[in-house]
Amino acid sequence: MAMDESTDLIKDAFETKTWNEIHTTDSWRVFKIISELVEGYEKLSRIGPSVAIFGSARTHYNNKYYKLAEEIAFELVQKGYGVITGGGPGIMEAANKGAKRGNGKSAGINIDLPFEQKPNSFIDRDKLITFDHFFVRKVMFMKYAQGFIVLPGGFGTFDELFEAITLIQTKKIGRFPIVLVGESYWGGLLDWITEVMLAEEHNISEEDMHLFRVVDTASEAVAYIDQFYSRYLLSPNF
Repeated sequence: MAMDESTDLIKDAFETKTWNEIHTTDSWRVFKIISELVEGYEKLSRIGPSVAIFGSARTHYNNKYYKLAEEIAFELVQKGYGVITGGGPGIMEAANKGAKRGNGKSAGINIDLPFEQKPNSFIDRDKLITFDHFFVRKVMFMKYAQGFIVLPGGFGTFDELFEAITLIQTKKIGRFPIVLVGESYWGGLLDWITEVMLAEEHNISEEDMHLFRVVDTASEAVAYIDQFYSRYLLSPNF
């Protein structure tokens, strides 16, 4: 976002508005949010047991993690799972591509952004949704994904990962498997979480470190999801 655009948004936030302006703007925003929720529920309720695959939109198709994401998605659909992604390029494209190659269900929960994010061509036509609001989009992931597989990504990927961990930690949703792919990528973060957040500051519990698994291969990621559900009945998270 350009500096002048950012400044305009800040000025707008502090600008005094009449009650009628506030009431009208907020009321219509509520209707927009409700419509996004309804569309998401209607489309994704048909997909069945699925796994969400997250990762950077900027990952090049020659990158090893792109290829890993594609292979993970392909193996998941062979096991009977659908695949849900954020609908964009990079890791998301790779996952939808792998699901498509395996003749499985390939869903995309896209977000309307001024740059970077356009729906990839490997999403099933009837399973593509584009949202304006990030938080509505995350509700869809939490409700319709029975597991998260997280490959290297940026702030958006971290946001989705820690939202899921927090909701499970606080028992707002049921426990579902979370897999981080790429020990070399996640290792430094996990060392800090263990050494500082847990051991030094005691801001989490030892049990919280067991809410996710770190793996390096597609087969390990898929096996962890499958083994988790060999003990449980697949069902929506709330």
